[in-house]
Amino acid sequence: MFQPLSIFVGLRYSLAREHSFFVSFITWVSLLGVAVGVAALITVLSVMNGFEAELRGRLLSLSAHATLSSGGAALLDWQAQIARLRDAPGLSGAAPYIDTDAMLSRQSSMSGAIVRGIDPESEPKVSSIDDAMRDGKLSDLKPGSNRIILGRMLAYQLQVGAGDTVTVMIPGNTAGGSFAPRLQEFQVVGTFEVGLQEHDSVLALINLSDAEALRGLRGPTGIRLKFDDVLEAPRLSRLAATRLNPPLQVRDWTEENEAYFRAIRIEKTTTGLILMLIVAVAVFNIVATLVMVVNDKRTDIAILRTLGLSPKGVVAVFMTQGVLIGWIGTALGVGLGLLLALNVDVIVPFLETNLGFHIMDPDVYYISGIPSELHPPDVVRIALAALALTFVATVYPAIQASRTQPAEALRYE
Repeated sequence: MFQPLSIFVGLRYSLAREHSFFVSFITWVSLLGVAVGVAALITVLSVMNGFEAELRGRLLSLSAHATLSSGGAALLDWQAQIARLRDAPGLSGAAPYIDTDAMLSRQSSMSGAIVRGIDPESEPKVSSIDDAMRDGKLSDLKPGSNRIILGRMLAYQLQVGAGDTVTVMIPGNTAGGSFAPRLQEFQVVGTFEVGLQEHDSVLALINLSDAEALRGLRGPTGIRLKFDDVLEAPRLSRLAATRLNPPLQVRDWTEENEAYFRAIRIEKTTTGLILMLIVAVAVFNIVATLVMVVNDKRTDIAILRTLGLSPKGVVAVFMTQGVLIGWIGTALGVGLGLLLALNVDVIVPFLETNLGFHIMDPDVYYISGIPSELHPPDVVRIALAALALTFVATVYPAIQASRTQPAEALRYE
């Protein structure tokens, strides 16, 4: 169907517009509409990917990629368990931990918190706590010293700083089974900040041995794991768990933060569909352009039919014209989208400086810049979707052109 003659005539109709200004104008509007829609989709999705990566990095800065736990019971042989995990595929670090729900108080100030017992030597293998420290050092958590490191917001809520003491209260039972909370005073030796409320306002760190004494345990309640590839953590964590006997419960970062990332996926999908409407509007313009061209070229179509061009050849002529608009628009959109997505860190500061405002005010938001992370599969999907829509837009006008009757069109010529 797409023989050289059909392609030649289709290209001729697309490029020769000296005497059809309005049709030419609509053609350019359609082309630019496709380009703007594709560029907007690529740029916006890249920015959303950047925010997702930034959120994931902050969530995992103090959270492991996966955890292995025994359901609250102490792991008496946790050193041996970690030794069995050392050669697990993709594993870069493992460390013991104890998480305890507690109430922290200082005079009249009180706040709920998660008190995490850690081993200061092995903790940096599974988290970036050292980079998040604002005061003090992780090595200040000496065994038996009853020292504690607080998130910055938690310390602010309790109105404490380095050198102050806080009381940690956890639920407990007496020998007779009645409720009797356990109280223990800890000295604040530092604060950390990762820029995420879920960590900064609820998390407190103490030495593993102090956590064992506080809970009355003889070992940690689980092992935290970190992998070379965070996206492969769900699969690799379950593979690593098969090395242990007895097996432990596995929970990865996608389960612990499922609500966050589900919300991001929904938002990305919704935003993509909304922005695709820009391309859809351009597609309707392509339909309108081709319909006007068909009406304008009825005589030419009739002459081509009398010279032997088949109806399929006529279809190919006008599909060539519509597809050319779509391809050029998509190519321009992909180029512009890549240019914007790869240079967001340059474009945004330039606009902020010259327009005198902050898109992400550092006094309000933890993330003061606009991150961007370009995913090639997203670009391919957007380009293919735009090409498919523009191809579909050519079908109806092309079929209508093929139904032109030569005798009817040439009756008054």
